[in-house]
This record gives sequence, C-alpha cells and structure tokens, in this order.
Amino acid sequence: MSNPILKTFDYSFLSFLKHRVNGGMVLMVVAVLAMIVANSPWAETYHAFWNHPVSLQVGGFNLFSHHGEPLTLMAFINDALMAVFFFSVGLEIKREVLVGELSSLRQALLPIIAAVGGMIIPVAIYFAMTSGTPAEGGLAIPMATDIAFSLGVLSLFGKRVPLSLKIFLTAFAVVDDIGGILVIAFCYTSHLAGGYLLAAFIILAILLIANRMQVMSRTFYCVSGIVVWYLFLQSGVHATIAGVLVAFTIPSIPCLNVKKYITRIRENIAGFPHFDKSSILLTPNQIDVLKSIESASDKVISPLQFMEDRMHGMVNYVIMPLFAFANAGITLSGGEGDIAGLVTYAVVLGLVLGKFVGIYLFTWLAVRMRITSLPQGMDWKNVAGVSLLGGIGFTVSLFIANLSFGATDEALLNQAKLGVLGGTILAGVVGYMVLSFVLPSKKSVLLHDKSME
Repeated sequence: MSNPILKTFDYSFLSFLKHRVNGGMVLMVVAVLAMIVANSPWAETYHAFWNHPVSLQVGGFNLFSHHGEPLTLMAFINDALMAVFFFSVGLEIKREVLVGELSSLRQALLPIIAAVGGMIIPVAIYFAMTSGTPAEGGLAIPMATDIAFSLGVLSLFGKRVPLSLKIFLTAFAVVDDIGGILVIAFCYTSHLAGGYLLAAFIILAILLIANRMQVMSRTFYCVSGIVVWYLFLQSGVHATIAGVLVAFTIPSIPCLNVKKYITRIRENIAGFPHFDKSSILLTPNQIDVLKSIESASDKVISPLQFMEDRMHGMVNYVIMPLFAFANAGITLSGGEGDIAGLVTYAVVLGLVLGKFVGIYLFTWLAVRMRITSLPQGMDWKNVAGVSLLGGIGFTVSLFIANLSFGATDEALLNQAKLGVLGGTILAGVVGYMVLSFVLPSKKSVLLHDKSME
C-alpha cells in the first residue's frame, strides 16, 4: 500500500520541478535583456539605477540599513531579496533531507559524491590559474550549479529524459547549494558584531523550541525570520545565511495527519445539511461545515510545504529574474581594452571543464568502487550530458562573484561575470548537444509509451 504522505511529497517535487524549469526559461530571457540594456544608449541610466537608496522607515528606524546607511537597490536585491531566495533553498534542502534523494545514506551517496567532485575540481582549476594574483579571491565562483537553468535545458528534451536523471541533477545541485551556503557563511564574513549574532541565535533557538512545541503559525516564523535577517545583516555574517537557518526551523510535520484528515472530511460531508434548490445562498450550518473542511485542509499541509509551494512563484518569477537583470548587465565595449581577463578564463574553464570532470569522474569512481550504483534509467552517456549541465552556474556563481570582488575590484567583478555568463552558455550548449545524441529519440519514447498502454 502506498504512503499518502510520500505521495504528497512526490507532488511537491513535481511542482518544484515545474517551477524551476519555467523559472530557468525566464532567467535566460532576463539575462539576455540585461546584456542588451547594459550595452545600449541607456547603459549609464541602467548602472546608476541600482545605486539608488532603499528604505523602510518606521519612525527613526530604517529596516533596510547597514550600520546606519540605507541599502542601495543593488544591495537590497543581493542582501535582502536573495535572503528570501536562500530561504526557499533551505526549505528545498530540508525537504530533500526528510523525504527526497538525501533522506537516506544509500540514496544520497551518489549525488553527494558527484557534487563534491563538482566542487573540488573547478576550485582546483581556478586556484591553479589564479594562485598568487588578486584574482585568487574568486576561488568559489565556479563551484555552483544553477538548478533552474540546468533543469530548464534538460526540460527541452521532454519525455526523452528519464526521471532518475532529473532527480540526480536536482539532488547534486541541492548538495552544491549546501556547499555554496557553507562557503558564503565561512569565507565572506568581514567582521563579527557578537551582540547582533548572539541575539540572532537566541531567536533561532526560540524558533526551534516553537517547532518542537508544534507552533504552526506561519506569521510567527516569517516575522521572526525578518528579525533574524536584520540581526545577521548587522552582525557581519552575510545576511542570506539567515534565510537558510530560518528555513531549517520551519515545521515539516502537519498538525493533522492524512488519515485523520480523510476521516474528518468524510464526517463533514456526511453531516453536510441538504441544499435547498430554491435558495441561492448557503445556510449558516453549511458555511460552518465548509469552514471546518477549510480548517482541516489547512492543518494537513505542513508550514514547510505550504511556504515552499507559495514561494516558488515569487522566487522563480520575481526575485531571481530581478537578481539576474541587476547583475548580468556587463558593458562589453569601451574602457581600457578587452573586458575578458584571467578571472574570465579561470571561471569558464572551471565551470565547463572542471564541473564535467569533477561530476563525471567522482560518479564513475563511486560506481567503480561499488560504493553505490547508477539508478535505473541512467547510463554513462547521459551522465556525461548532465555533468556538462552541472557547469551552468549563473545565479549562485554571480552571487559569489559579487561577494568576491563587488566591494574591492570592479574590473575583476566584470571579468568574473563575463566568465559566469560565458561558462553557463557554453556548458548549456555543449550539454544540450551531447544529450540530444545520447537520449532516446522521440519516436522510440512514443513507441514505448504505446506498448505500455
């Protein structure tokens, strides 16, 4: 007998997959648009626009401020809106750990090993090329995989892609995100304001206690999360980490289990007062029954699943495109010669070659050494294609590039951005070409589907 809870989580994964794919398509369009605008007659206006101050004033207090100075629009996007993005990532990680590909050691081993290889080799390539130069500070830029972009490319093949391959890509990209989060937390902390950090962790502890006490108020967790974000912003630890930590405190178990929910719904339906055909309005008793059903339906969905589902649209169609539009605009002409430099080549090589070698090699070694095995539906040819798609860094790579060079060297930042965009495009195109040859044809998939009917 199938588990209804697992079915619910399966639906969550499919919903997540759909939003990520569609969001990836939007990102592609927005990134191209940003490049066009940044190299148009409106380029100066485009760059100046992101330096406008942003404020949310409550009396003399400005929530969007850092050490008394209001955040610029660019800083607001990168420090505040991206904290929401990482909150969403944290929810996805928690779901994967609870019931997804990372829920058991056996399931998690292959994507974890693949992700580790996909982080180590690109970093090693970048370090070998930039060691001893100012460019060395961007070491972590090529280690990220953009889930939305990579799934967007994979979706172009439709039913030709086995589900196991989509899950493998999603899982190692999630582990990749964990690696990126740890790098941001430990490597991009300039100073520490202990008081703010202590206050933030006290609130996080309260949230964990509330979770254990089955406090299900989403408003409570959201308001507390905003406070934690502000404290992290002032503490010196990058504020986006607050989003991940708060996500881990969100309750994942609903107040009402599925069995009790079904029983309650049946009781309510059985006791539903008969409807008078002559009346166009519901009776008070009928309204009470419907409210009871609505309340039960709300309680059977955990805050984690509710938030993850509701946030997909905002994150994939508002926050990430806005981030892309603000950060992907690179001026390719003018200035002191060519924008491409050492950082550009190191990032491109890390994303395209490093990611491919790291993911494929570590996966091969894991299977060869019998640590784990390839899931059904996967073979070494499509693993090669997906390993190439792992080089689509974009969102997190651009984010780390800003952290690495945004406050110190604009020239290196532009080189890094160009490398991220160039590497992403190259990895996506080559990965698509490889997969178009190795995946089953549309005809064979259709014949297989007909034979199963």
